[in-house]
Amino acid sequence: MRKYYFALPLLAPLCLASVPAWGQVQAENDEDRIVIADMRLPEIVVTGLPALRGDEAYSATETMLDSTQSVENSLRDVPGLQQFRRSDARSANPTSQGVTLRGLGGNASSRALLLLDGVPQADPFGGWVAWPGYDALALNSARITRGGGSGADGQGAVSGTIELFSDKVGDRIELGAAYGSRNSVDADLLFGRELGQGQLTISANYARGDGFIPIIEGQRGSVDRPAEYEQAGLAVRFVAPLSDNVELQSNVRAFIDDRERGFAFSENHNDGADASIRLVDRYSDWQWSALAYLQIRNFDVSFGGVADDRKSVSRVFEQFNVPSTGLGARFEVRPPVGDDVELRIGGDWRRTEGTTNENFFFADNDTPRRSRRAGGSTATYGGFVEASVQASDALVLTGGGRIDFWSIDNGFRREIELISPFPGAVRSDEKFANRSGNEFTGRGGFAYQATDMLTLRGAAYLGWRLPTLNELFRPFRVGDDATAANELLEPERVKGAELGVDWDNGPVRLGLTAFYNQLDNAVANVTLDNGPGVFPGVGFVSPDGTYSQRQNLEAIRSKGFEIDAEFDLVKGLTFRAAYSYVDAEVDGTGAAAAIDGLRPAQIPRHNASGSIRWESDNGLGTSLSARYAGQQFEDDVNILSLADAFTIDGRMALAVNDRLLVETRVENLLDARVETAVSSNGIIERAFPRTFWIGLRVEIE
Repeated sequence: MRKYYFALPLLAPLCLASVPAWGQVQAENDEDRIVIADMRLPEIVVTGLPALRGDEAYSATETMLDSTQSVENSLRDVPGLQQFRRSDARSANPTSQGVTLRGLGGNASSRALLLLDGVPQADPFGGWVAWPGYDALALNSARITRGGGSGADGQGAVSGTIELFSDKVGDRIELGAAYGSRNSVDADLLFGRELGQGQLTISANYARGDGFIPIIEGQRGSVDRPAEYEQAGLAVRFVAPLSDNVELQSNVRAFIDDRERGFAFSENHNDGADASIRLVDRYSDWQWSALAYLQIRNFDVSFGGVADDRKSVSRVFEQFNVPSTGLGARFEVRPPVGDDVELRIGGDWRRTEGTTNENFFFADNDTPRRSRRAGGSTATYGGFVEASVQASDALVLTGGGRIDFWSIDNGFRREIELISPFPGAVRSDEKFANRSGNEFTGRGGFAYQATDMLTLRGAAYLGWRLPTLNELFRPFRVGDDATAANELLEPERVKGAELGVDWDNGPVRLGLTAFYNQLDNAVANVTLDNGPGVFPGVGFVSPDGTYSQRQNLEAIRSKGFEIDAEFDLVKGLTFRAAYSYVDAEVDGTGAAAAIDGLRPAQIPRHNASGSIRWESDNGLGTSLSARYAGQQFEDDVNILSLADAFTIDGRMALAVNDRLLVETRVENLLDARVETAVSSNGIIERAFPRTFWIGLRVEIE
């Protein structure tokens, strides 16, 4: 596997890494902290402006991020939150790792807006998420808002918003290392220094493993082999006061991610670097924040065609260079308008650009017949106004609106012949017309505290998402199946409503939310025909393949309910459970009429999770967590089914002394077969099998 080495200048810092509860340092007089009960008990750190009273109207879950799991697997404990595939970043194709909520899926691009300290995180080219890049970061917590529309956070939040918050680590040097099944290694470093009134944090991680064979036993052939992976990241964060009221937050991070899919010609490489700077004033009468950021991404990926008997494989496609860039800025101000009214006014801007360079139709494994370049740029800029009113001692009302302007520019796609008889001949050279438009969205809600323990809430909202450069301009192939791009895709638009009730008497917290969402113009890969044949935008498709195109569906309608429960049973013992039911279906017309009334691809009806955690005063701790994912379909026509899955993870830790922690953990204790994909000829892939870990964590100072 290729190894990549990189260095980071300490320009501006961003740190986030996983640290166990025994080593956490709590800062005093930190007025931006929100304290909620949680399985790990420390406080949640909110790094931006304080939460508003009106946020109580929307369905939100706040959770500490589990130091023993990757960020993406920690978030899987939130029912209704899912990626396009069930597999995680150790074996999944990076381009399949978009995230969504409430059944608004069927597409590998993210329909939930992921933010890290206020910075949008979706890949500028494809909208997926590079999850290994977050495992180097010193993250404290996450807040997941299911639904809620675009609001103040901008476009992209059609299914909800996921906010990640950096930790405040104090003075500390900490090292962790673990060894696991299949020669797996996981190591991390955390360095924190309080410099005057400022905080410098440097964190890093490294992970590798020989991997497992993704194809299930009984269907494997001689081409199948373990899917190895190697991933690393480095992050720096510096926070310092510029005055009595204004704080500077500067961040930089970089990561690399190498993995393969379990056979020759399936290598993936992904790397990136981010930098951001934010000024926050939480304490003046006029609270405000200003943010600017840069994202740089690049990936390359190879695809192999495996014979039906799985005894041979040949290269069929490679994206050998896909650079992309994201730039953005955001400003918000909160004027003082009275004790009972909170007002926020602001605006944001984001620009993405990217190009894919590809070779395909290989004469042999090293000689491509054709090459393609495609790409373009998008831009959005908008403004928002939102207000919350304490209408009475028990009632909070909130509402707001925003206007966004968007453009899709410089789109192109060019294909040339590479070998005889016409090397260099241009097969197509398309330049697509620039497009632009605007979107009006808004949201409103209420929270009514009926008693000291019971709160009723409700909300209605609108949101939207601009198609990614990948969806607009890049055709792709997976095995024998080919999907054409569509430069005429329109923005997705969501409208939704929800009603909920929350009960909190201290040791018991319960929440119930019923929701309805309708996603108009949902972008989906719509199956149009079967091979063999020559089809527009993709060329020849073999007899075993299908021809699809990205299209705007009439709508995806999703309704259901969510239940969250948390119990502090006795001192140190906490139980948490959650369940999500989603009834989603496609409204399809025209070319998509064949999938009308069907469930979107990769969307289960049932999701549930539960965990029990015990921590004693003498440093002994243990936890057990379980997840259930219901049956779902691989394809839009609901023919290829993925079975439901139930998994159990466990952890036991012992603090030998104040500076040394020993832990053992297990993933997928029962070695359940978690099906992640099934091909048209019935070949099934699975997610990670049972994996044991043993590790040490040392706090040097």
